[in-house]
Amino acid sequence: MAASISGSRTCYPTSAALARGNRRRCATIRSSYAPCSPASSKPSKKTTSLRIGRKWAELQGARDWDGLLSPLDGALRGELVRYGEFVRAAYASFDFDGGAPSYGSCRFPTASLLRRAGLPETGYRVTRILHAASGPAWLTSPSSCRSSYIGYVAVCDDEAEIERLGRRDVVVAFRGTATRGEWVDNLQSTLTRLPAAAEDAGVEEEEEAMVESGFWRLLTAPGEAHGSLQEQVRGEVERIVREYGGEGAPPLSVTVTGHSLGAALAVLTAYDITSKQQQQGSNGDGVAAAAPMVTAVSFGGPRVGNAAFRRRLEAGGGKVLRVVNANDIVTKVAIRTASQQFGCAVA
Repeated sequence: MAASISGSRTCYPTSAALARGNRRRCATIRSSYAPCSPASSKPSKKTTSLRIGRKWAELQGARDWDGLLSPLDGALRGELVRYGEFVRAAYASFDFDGGAPSYGSCRFPTASLLRRAGLPETGYRVTRILHAASGPAWLTSPSSCRSSYIGYVAVCDDEAEIERLGRRDVVVAFRGTATRGEWVDNLQSTLTRLPAAAEDAGVEEEEEAMVESGFWRLLTAPGEAHGSLQEQVRGEVERIVREYGGEGAPPLSVTVTGHSLGAALAVLTAYDITSKQQQQGSNGDGVAAAAPMVTAVSFGGPRVGNAAFRRRLEAGGGKVLRVVNANDIVTKVAIRTASQQFGCAVA
């Protein structure tokens, strides 16, 4: 399921903009989110201190945001703004100077990324910087594809914040389009078939699961130095689950968030994580482990896949909360014949 938010071109969703809305079948919250200047790293105060506690799974979409969208629940509003700040940090830490040798890299060290990007009091610690390879599809060699910094993985390790959230949260945050190679991938408006999931073996579907080829390429294309974005996220999430999961540990959640291109990657990454969890069904030692709940928070995201992809994502337990600007054409453009938006909506 999913959600979106729309409104005026303010820096973040205002309470008034987020509070407006009609109830629809799925979760689409329309809001006024638009990222600040990419280079902005002005410190932000802690976005919310509302105690979530046992309500956390509901806010992450366990009940498809039933009763939370109209009017918009105050705690959910706070969470959306909080995740929007993580996306802003991904922009603020990207080197946009096209004339510098460091162009396309992360401006800040891993240990101080959030603080230097203007988020000193999140209770989260960045554990991995993420890179994505981009460029024309005919460049199949990893050495021919440019890898650029596109986001990060962070884990909540502050005990007070874990108690407030009701679980230990892992954030995967992606920025939007920034490089020429990414624009090239954005313009790949054809659909590509998803690899068959293990649970689909021997099952015939009326329609094949398909996604936008440029977005899928950004997720899966191997880079010379870092491997594919898919491999980076998979490896880091699995490592964190092994380290922090287990009996007696706080519940784990994985929240994948991004803006525009990053929103498309967030949805695909949420799908990939849940698919991998279904395939494994256990931790690295072969001992049964409770898989973390996976939610994508999409800001101004384009359409990603067809109805069969939506069904596969939902069958795997993935949840999608969409935040869109009412006047943003990116969120409305269809990919040839099959792409659609899905989830819940507040308009």
